[in-house]
Amino acid sequence: MTLPANFGRAIDLSGLGKAPAAVSSQSSVAQVNAANIGTEFLALSRTKPVVIACWSPRSQESMTVVDVLAKLQAMDEDRWTLGSLNVDTEAQVAQALQVRTVPYAIALVNEQIVPLFEQSYPEAQIRMVIDKVLSLATEQGLGGSGEEVAAPMEPEEEEALNALEAGDFLTAEAAYKKLLDRKPQDNFAKLGLAQTQLLIRTSALDADVTLAAADASLHDVELQIKCADLDMSRGDVDLAFARLLKSVREFKGAEQLRAKNHLLELFSLIDPADPRLVKARSALASALY
Repeated sequence: MTLPANFGRAIDLSGLGKAPAAVSSQSSVAQVNAANIGTEFLALSRTKPVVIACWSPRSQESMTVVDVLAKLQAMDEDRWTLGSLNVDTEAQVAQALQVRTVPYAIALVNEQIVPLFEQSYPEAQIRMVIDKVLSLATEQGLGGSGEEVAAPMEPEEEEALNALEAGDFLTAEAAYKKLLDRKPQDNFAKLGLAQTQLLIRTSALDADVTLAAADASLHDVELQIKCADLDMSRGDVDLAFARLLKSVREFKGAEQLRAKNHLLELFSLIDPADPRLVKARSALASALY
């Protein structure tokens, strides 16, 4: 995931052909196409940040990322705009935006473009990216006034995000812990710390090797936990929860406690109102009692 301090050059999209505007029939997310990317989305980026999520119906992960971004955009109450680009039907726009894979997300600020990420991430990590975009947009003078302007970052939060961008997860972890020492109820810091610790746990894992080992050793709770972390890091929340719920049901004693406690750690990465979390909490209670 890359989020440079300075935005790159604007891409010239003026040569794209005219196509009818479209709105997704599956959600309220505006669809990006050759006709509206310049007249609507680039123009709008002069007043507030725009995020474009590139996806394909051939990739469930990419569609999940669009859903996550739509949820975050609704929570932020129109402080930024989300556009959805189907790379299969809008290949010309995808080529202009240099899309190589899906999911892929970019931000537009003052008609400048910056890549955000090109793989699936958990909601908490995508939240970090959007908060950084809002902060950078504020530095560019965008946004309204009063409550609509992104709140200034805490110094520890900025230190953590900069460390995450550099791949220095231990420094990011320490920064979030400092912020929580000072502000124990800071929910963003709690999410940031949990996500960073997930990155620390998964960064040294070989996914194929770990998954194969776990399949061969179904009664090894530590391997199941590692696989759940990998599932979570890829954004497959349901699979991560199901894996550990199975462990809670099948293991006894210390191993069951280990699986339960780790599942609770993963719960902290998800919005408390998320229906996947509500369902998993109910399943955990049923498995224990």
